[in-house]
Amino acid sequence: MPAQSQNSVALITGAARRIGAQIARTLHGAGYDVALHCRHSRAELEALIAELESTRAGSTLALQADLTDSACLPQLIENAIARFGRLDALVNNAATFSPTSFGSITSQQCDDFFAVNARAPLLLSQAAAAHLRRSCGAIVNIIDIYAQHPLPHYMAYCMSKAALAMATLALAQELGPEVRVNGVSPGNVLWSEQPIKAETMVTLVERTALKRQGSPQDIAGAVLWLLRDAPYVTGQILRVDGGRGLTL
Repeated sequence: MPAQSQNSVALITGAARRIGAQIARTLHGAGYDVALHCRHSRAELEALIAELESTRAGSTLALQADLTDSACLPQLIENAIARFGRLDALVNNAATFSPTSFGSITSQQCDDFFAVNARAPLLLSQAAAAHLRRSCGAIVNIIDIYAQHPLPHYMAYCMSKAALAMATLALAQELGPEVRVNGVSPGNVLWSEQPIKAETMVTLVERTALKRQGSPQDIAGAVLWLLRDAPYVTGQILRVDGGRGLTL
């Protein structure tokens, strides 16, 4: 058995960039050791790990895998255990996001959305369950406000996130009382890298109660709260959207 880390340990998928990287920085800053997963963004992941290691040596692990390959998912958990000897938190952040116009949606697109956005979080949670039970740990799934409200031109994506929302509730029921499971549904906190935008700055301001875009820090702070500071919260999906959901 590996020597057990004296710190809490979190595995974060899709951790190299954007919201995932901020979650990694926030949890690491709060004292977590972190196992950080990427698919293609290895250079960005290595840079993030170097940044975190400069503040606390021996506190990170790099993991690379294609989450559409379900056979590799248990190994991600085992690699984290082999490195740190424990697992206290799983943050299912990785997602695939792209438009799918009705009338031309393919079965492969559907398979890819559901594989990454719904199946992988479920199977990773299943693989991690025994370790999380031992530590009385927690899972946070990053969902989307559009899991409950359809976003034009993104039907397949919305469906997959709705599946993740239901998995969050079912996992909370299944894994209690030892493991808490919650979700965070971001609103607009970063501009999409897709050419077809869901919102413009004008529509964002018009439709959001706080009249501004959020930030990755807003999401990361919510994740930390659910993992560390909410011991009687499970089976909840927290909207962090500046009130955007009020007008959907």
